[in-house]
Amino acid sequence: MAPRRPTPAHAHRWSNTVGVKPGSAARKAVSTLVDQHAPKIHGLALRYCGNPADADEIVQDTFLQAFRKWDQFRGDADPATWLYTIAVRACKKRKRRRAGEPARLGSLESLAPFRGDTISRIGSNPETPLTANIRHEGEEALREAIARLPAPFRLAVVLRDMLDLSTEQAAGVLGIKPQTVKTRVHRARLMLRDALTRTLPQRKAPAPLYDRRVCLDLLRAKLDSMDENRDFPVSDEIICDRCKGVFKELDLTRGTCAALVEGEIPAALRGKILALASES
Repeated sequence: MAPRRPTPAHAHRWSNTVGVKPGSAARKAVSTLVDQHAPKIHGLALRYCGNPADADEIVQDTFLQAFRKWDQFRGDADPATWLYTIAVRACKKRKRRRAGEPARLGSLESLAPFRGDTISRIGSNPETPLTANIRHEGEEALREAIARLPAPFRLAVVLRDMLDLSTEQAAGVLGIKPQTVKTRVHRARLMLRDALTRTLPQRKAPAPLYDRRVCLDLLRAKLDSMDENRDFPVSDEIICDRCKGVFKELDLTRGTCAALVEGEIPAALRGKILALASES
């Protein structure tokens, strides 16, 4: 069924909210809003559904719902957070358990990456054909790993590490407590780190210097510092090489997640949204 075309009253309300009068300036404002937020919404939908056609429909539905309910938007609020909330609801309407998708993840302790005999060989060399190929393999591995996460964990880590929402913003979008967001994101990061490191060159892991409980405490502190976008508060002199390697892998995983966001939506989809939002 074709989406209902917005009425002139809707268009007038939209243009008033973005701060311009109806006409070409309003169309430009709507175009800017779409260009700013649609790519990330498309990335969210694609990572959730795994199907480009479904992702296109979710983006279109999101902006149409926003257009129709624009009078409910508080002018002092962040439009991105409001749009993501609508998008998440649209995603959940299409919720289907994927083949092989677990219902839940293990505890942080069970997912902690301190049992292996190797750690990744992560260098700081400039881009080469080899590193470009490794990066491509890593991105593909992360796409597949995100798709395998249980849906609640998938949404949380996409909002935090792909779309760069704060813990509080993600909690508002998902309608859950901030601590629940943190718990889901921390476990998801460990799962994604495991998938990414399988694509990286390895070296023998040095023997641990501390008891496993100390390493787990350091891991929690590292994950918390990532949540707050701040430097890790523990001196490098205290951290053993094994933990340093794991923390570098976590940083690389988060950076690779951020790189998965598309820069723009398909031109045909953009045209549909703008046509439906245009003024009569």
